[in-house]
Amino acid sequence: MTLGSDHQTRDVPVVVIIGGGVSGTGVAFHLLQRQSLQAGQVFIFEPRERLGAGLAYDTQDAAHRINVPAARMSLLPDDIEHFQRWMLENNALADDDAAIAADGNLFPRRSVFGNYINSMIRPFVESGRLRHVRQSVERVQRMGGRWAVTGADGANVDADILVIATSHPSPLPPQLLRDALADHPRFVPDPARPDALAAIRADDRVLVVGNGLTSADVIASLEHRGHKGPLTAISRRGLRSRGHAAVKQEPLGDFASQPSKTAVELLRSVRAAIRQAEGKGLSWHAVIDQIRTQGRQIWQALPTEERRRLVRHLRPFWDVHRFRIAPQVEAVSERALANGRLEVLAASVAEVGVADDVIDCRLRLSRSKRFVRRQFDAVVVTTGPGHRGILQSQAWIDQLSQAGYLALDPTRLGFSCDTQSRALADDGTVIPSLFISGPLARGTFGELMGLPEVVEHAVLVADQVAGAIAGHTHGQRKAYWDSSAA
Repeated sequence: MTLGSDHQTRDVPVVVIIGGGVSGTGVAFHLLQRQSLQAGQVFIFEPRERLGAGLAYDTQDAAHRINVPAARMSLLPDDIEHFQRWMLENNALADDDAAIAADGNLFPRRSVFGNYINSMIRPFVESGRLRHVRQSVERVQRMGGRWAVTGADGANVDADILVIATSHPSPLPPQLLRDALADHPRFVPDPARPDALAAIRADDRVLVVGNGLTSADVIASLEHRGHKGPLTAISRRGLRSRGHAAVKQEPLGDFASQPSKTAVELLRSVRAAIRQAEGKGLSWHAVIDQIRTQGRQIWQALPTEERRRLVRHLRPFWDVHRFRIAPQVEAVSERALANGRLEVLAASVAEVGVADDVIDCRLRLSRSKRFVRRQFDAVVVTTGPGHRGILQSQAWIDQLSQAGYLALDPTRLGFSCDTQSRALADDGTVIPSLFISGPLARGTFGELMGLPEVVEHAVLVADQVAGAIAGHTHGQRKAYWDSSAA
């Protein structure tokens, strides 16, 4: 089944976007707003029924909430309160009194934000200007100077421009757990899957491997499902994601005008700024918010080896301060800690065995030679996306990697790309017609995990694609396309 046959010539360039979450939908939205493109000229491959929700906002779990105040979530970077107004205009919080935090900020369920993004892109789908191909991608090949994209159910589109906006790869559970628990009915290697926690019973003893945002979501989801059993959450450093400041604070500090050249220098600058903030009666939140704002300049000023050092040594500390828990979700963990139902350990799994479905674990305590033994009825892995395995995470990505069109970035956070978000081949060659949108470009752009940064990056990619289309339209086709990895 070949789609877009009206445009399968090089007179009119065809754009294919793989991935219909916020990253891919954001590119499509801003591209179609900027360009008077013909019907059937832009395609987006996304197996979900709705565009815009993706992995993050497709959840129907009522315990899952956005972890950024709604007033800072928008598909329109120049209208940052657009989502909040949309919610009020559409009475989106009618059945959710808990969405309002103590400080007055709104933290709605994540599915509400997915509905918002979908409402923004739907008019383009309904008008035919955007074709939603409800299939996952099976294969991508470079043929005749184009990208031949084949869906799992046989859809085919030949694209002149390809945008990869795929979601995060699934977590990579420790090999020890995979080997011992592969067939266990209550081993949850990926809690993002629908009803992943359904097999966990109310009184089960649960081990949560990982201590970040996903861990907090799992604990909240379990409580929402009626779970009352003991919980143990482990991570190598025992660090937990932090909550939001008690009151609103403006970003503080300047890390961009004279950016640090080493990870150690950056750490010293951050600590000095936090001391300055405390002297003004502010908290560390104001400093971390400024680092987020200036993240691209900070990251791109660091040499590659210093970026690696930062990821290797400082990323865990950054993650727990940067990825904050929604107040409603934080309250669940705090209650569980206060009543002794939740135990948080700086530890890793040293040994694991199973007898009569009981999971016997020997945990190695960090920074010591001590071990503790615990028995569990269920294990949930919340260690986050397995970015280091991204090149093998899907068959079509592996195909592009094997053909030399995709490479792992030097910091091993995603795909290698340039500052225009064009993919870089193994040898550093730019692939002009292949773009990376979203968090998998963060090896080049730095801070690219939060919604505001993801949307800004989608705008950048949309602008780059629009420029490529304009170059084609104004007779520059041969020079452009011939340089595009034939």
